Amino acid sequence: MKKILALLMLVSAVCLSGCASNQLATDLKQAEESSNELEMVQQQPEVEPKFIASSEDERVKLYAIQESKGEIEGVTVDIEGRQQDFDWSVPNTGTDMNPQVFYTDLTGDGREEAVIIIQTGKGTGLDHFDMHVIRAEDFSVIKVQQYEEIVADQIESHVTANEDGTLAITVKVQGQEHQFNSNVELTPNSNQNELAFGGVVIYALENQRIISRLGASIGTSPQYVCDFKVTYTFDHVKNEFVADQIEIGTYE
Repeated sequence: MKKILALLMLVSAVCLSGCASNQLATDLKQAEESSNELEMVQQQPEVEPKFIASSEDERVKLYAIQESKGEIEGVTVDIEGRQQDFDWSVPNTGTDMNPQVFYTDLTGDGREEAVIIIQTGKGTGLDHFDMHVIRAEDFSVIKVQQYEEIVADQIESHVTANEDGTLAITVKVQGQEHQFNSNVELTPNSNQNELAFGGVVIYALENQRIISRLGASIGTSPQYVCDFKVTYTFDHVKNEFVADQIEIGTYE
C-alpha cells in the first residue's frame, strides 16, 4: 500500500511539474509577443501636422489638426515656435484658396499680432471670409466687429420702386445720406424694402489697418447694387477692432 501511495505522489509531482512548465512557456511566449507589439508601435513614425500657410516672414505658421475630403476641422497656430490650437474650420470652397497669414502691428502698441483670414464660402453671389487676430504674447483673440453689428448700428437703407421700373435706393451711412437708382428688378410679390447683407464679406489688410468690403444686394438671387468699404480702428477701451470709416460705392 505504501508503495502505491508513493507512486501516486511521484506521478502527481511529475504532472504538476509538467503543467507548471507548460504555463511558464505560455507566459513567456505571450510576454514576447506583447514586447514585439510594443516595439512595433514605438517604431511607427510620428505623423507630422499638415502645413497650411505662413506669414511672408514665416514667423507665423498655420497647421491642420484634422482634415477630411479637403475640409479642415481645427487648426494649430504657431507663432515663432510657440503653439496654440483653435477650433476654426477651413471649408473646401472649391477655389483652392489657402488662408492668408500675416504678422503685423494692428493695435499700434509696437507689438505684432498674428492675423489669419479664412475663406468660408464661395459661389454665385457668395464670397465670404472670416478674420482672426491673435496677440502673440498670450494667444488671446482680439474681437473684430462683425458686419451684422456694423450694419445695424451705422447703415440705414430704404428701397422703393420707381414708375419706370427702376429702384430708388436711399442709404444713410454714419449720418450722411446717399441716393441712387438701380436697374435691378425685384421679383414679383417681393416685399424687400431695404438692402440685404451677408453674401459678400471680404477682409484684407491695408496700411496696417483692417479693411472689409460688404456687398449690398436686392432679391434672393442675390443681385448686388452697391458695396461698403469699412476701415477699422482699434478701440483700446473695448479691446476690439471697430468700424471707423465707411465708404459707399455704387455699381453702374
